[in-house]
This record gives sequence, C-alpha cells and structure tokens, in this order.
Amino acid sequence: MNDQPLLLAILLTVTTSAPALAAADSTASPPNVLFILADDLGWGDVGYHGSRALTLTIDRLAAEGLELRQHYVTPQCTPTRTALMTGRYPSRFDALVATNAPAFPADTLTLPRAFREAGYRTFLSGKWHLGFDPGHRPWEMGFDYSYGSLSGAIHPWQHTYRKGELEKTWHRDGERLDEVGWSATELATREAERFVRLPHEQPWFVYVAHFAVHTPVDAPDRFRRLYPARLADDPEIDDDMRRYLAFTSQLDDGVARLLDALLETDQLEDTLIVFASDNGALGFTPGGGQGRAYGEPLIASKWAGSSGGLRGKKATTYEGGIRTPAFVYWKGHLEGHRVDSPIHVIDWFPTLAGLAGYTPSGAERWDGQDIWPLLKGEPPSGPRTLYWKYGGGMGALRDGDLKLVVMGNTDWARRMMPGEDRSDRLFDLARDPRETTNLAGEQPETVARLRALMREAAQDDEVGRIFEEGDHSYWTP
Repeated sequence: MNDQPLLLAILLTVTTSAPALAAADSTASPPNVLFILADDLGWGDVGYHGSRALTLTIDRLAAEGLELRQHYVTPQCTPTRTALMTGRYPSRFDALVATNAPAFPADTLTLPRAFREAGYRTFLSGKWHLGFDPGHRPWEMGFDYSYGSLSGAIHPWQHTYRKGELEKTWHRDGERLDEVGWSATELATREAERFVRLPHEQPWFVYVAHFAVHTPVDAPDRFRRLYPARLADDPEIDDDMRRYLAFTSQLDDGVARLLDALLETDQLEDTLIVFASDNGALGFTPGGGQGRAYGEPLIASKWAGSSGGLRGKKATTYEGGIRTPAFVYWKGHLEGHRVDSPIHVIDWFPTLAGLAGYTPSGAERWDGQDIWPLLKGEPPSGPRTLYWKYGGGMGALRDGDLKLVVMGNTDWARRMMPGEDRSDRLFDLARDPRETTNLAGEQPETVARLRALMREAAQDDEVGRIFEEGDHSYWTP
C-alpha cells in the first residue's frame, strides 16, 4: 500500500500583507477548474472550525482564499450532486434522497457538458452516485474521462458496495477494473493528480468526488500515526475516533498533493479551486453500526464526524445537515477575505459556466445565481431565498436571515429526530445560527408567509417518484 511521506504543508506563498481582493474583472483565458467535494465532512471536521483533525492544507486555503461561511448543500449525497451537476434544486427532478437510480433525465444539461461546449476537457475522479443505468453514467453525461465507483459509499480497501449488481463498479472510462488493497481516497487523488500533470492544450474541469469521510471509516497507518492512542487533552479517545481523524487528514493530504501538482506544472495561478462537502456529518452512532454492509474485512465505526455546534446532522434540514465547510481559492485573483452571504451548491453551475465562457441558451432553468460578483467582494444584491425539500421527511426555507424548518411523520424523520414533535420551527439565523430558539409560536404570521414562499418555490418540482401523494403532509399546512 502507498506509504508516501505525508504532506503537512503546501508550497504556497501570498505576498499581500493584509486581506485584499486581487483584480479579477477579466481573465486572459478561462481558468482551469478543480472542484473537490468531500463526503459527509461536517462543519466541525476541519481545523479552522476547531476539529482535532490535522487539516493544515484546507485550513490554509480557507484563510488565504475565500472562506465561505454560509455555504449550503442538501441533507444527502445524491441530491447535492444533482444540484451541482444541474444548477437546479434536486426536487425539480424528484431527486430527494440518496439513490442509485438515475437522478435526472439523460439529456439534462450537466455542468461537464457545459464545460465541454466551452472547449474544456472534463474529468471525474471518485464517486458518481447519480445513476448506473446506460445513458446515465459519467462518461455518458459529459465527462471525457472518469474513474472510480458508480455507487455511493464503498469499502475503502475492497471498493465494493452492498451485495447486488452495484457491488463492483470500480472503473476507468467505463471499463471495469480492480485495484484491491489501495485506499479509495488514495486512488481518487492519484488519478486526478495524473490528469493534472498531463500536458494540456485546452482548459480543464476536474471534479474530485471523494469517498472520504463517509463510512466505512479507515485510513492508512501513516495517517493513524498522527494521532496517539491517548491524546493528551482527551484520555478517553478510542480507535474509532483515531480512524476518523486519520481519514480526515488523508482527505487533507489529497488536497495538498493536487496543489503540489498544480505548482509543479505551473498551473496554480490558472486554476480556480472550490472545496466543499456534500452534506453534514453523520455524527456519533452508539454500537458502531455504520459501515458494516460494504465488504470484508468488516469496518464499523461509532464516530462519523461533527456538526461543530450546529443543530442537526446529515439527513436533516437543520444547519448541521446542510451547511458545510467550503472555500474558493484562485491564487492571484481571489484572496484574503471571508464571504458571509448565503451561497448554495446550485450557484456553482451558472458561476463556473460563466467563467468558462459558456453561452447560455435560455433553456437552462437554473435555480442558482452567478455569484462571481459576490466572490469578487461586491455586496449582495439583496436578501436571498433558498429552499430544501428532502425525502426523509424534512423541508426548510430561508428568506433573508429567517429560516423555517418543517417536518413530517415519516419513518425516516422519526428515526433521525427521535422524540421531536412535528410542529414548524422558525429561527433567526443572524442572532441564532445554532437554531436553539424556536420563534414559530411568537411569529405565526411569519411562519404563514414562509410557508407560502415554500409552496411557491415548489411549483416547478416533480412529484411522484420518491413520495406517494400522502407522504407530502409535512410539506403543506
């Protein structure tokens, strides 16, 4: 197995002595785009949010680039990936939960298709999880090259999914292969690294969709050695926690290696880097039931990340389920400030397509906005309205700083939020980002207004594949 030295630092220098925004009103040529998406990395799982995990590269890029303080996704992986690939709310396609079924129609305009139209080479390394039927696979949906697994979570060493037709889908450009014994995180990084180091005559879009830090949780020994069995400040730490911290550091190391590749090929200043996670952390699971179903040897873990003090977790529409660590880094172009305005994963398609020089046809129907002016430091044009419809039985709408959370009486909702009643919840995120004080009882008129906005936002949604009609009770009064 791989035993390269850990890259604990990256070879980056910034000459400005104070936070500043470099001029980037126009570029001589469209930038390369490196989009790194972690899996289940929670708000509290990076060093700059207080994690014990060593994430030195991620921390530094967030500090030197643009730290996105309110970057929103969806509560689960397939919906977030649908939003990224289409620029639309996943509910437009009824893609409301994690699924291996096709998430959207095969002829949908996808982000890699738009990049290709703009003259880019496109490459996916890692996790797809948007469909495995013919016509819906990455090499058929706009990626010139693809590598990794078609399914969701996989065994980190065997690269296997649950028993069945998706058990073995590890591939390169549609051809099945086996690389058993190598960490999936290592392989996804290595393949992307190879692509970046190739000679390129045209700009490229590389989407690194990591399996880390989704269960099953494990990492090579060289990362475990970073964390003694008994940390001085926490003598109760167990092997599950050590493995999770090590897994997170391996993810960080992958970011560092890609940066090294950009530096060594003189592409760093020509490459826009976006980093985010697909949803919040799963958190602590007594008994360690997570990760048992993906192959041998069995790898179960009680610990699967932290929401960092935000309420909720993966599979909920509380902040801990939908707000993740994120940053943008483009050396010499975007540097040294924090973006506090709400941003949603649906925004990346129109934003990146614009930078790439893609000419919209008018039929895109994007829900997202071009946030390039916001990234350049311009003030937001006004309050933002965002909404979430999640198949587990929760929904949410944010209008300015006010956020409405609604819940149904589905089995999933009862399991994820045990003991909670199903009444509406209203929060003022400006004053209460941890969602501790429910204002619904004090402001029924605000709840009614946000409910009306939620119904309006849902008018273009498809209905029927995920829910039976009666299961929408949580969505309407």
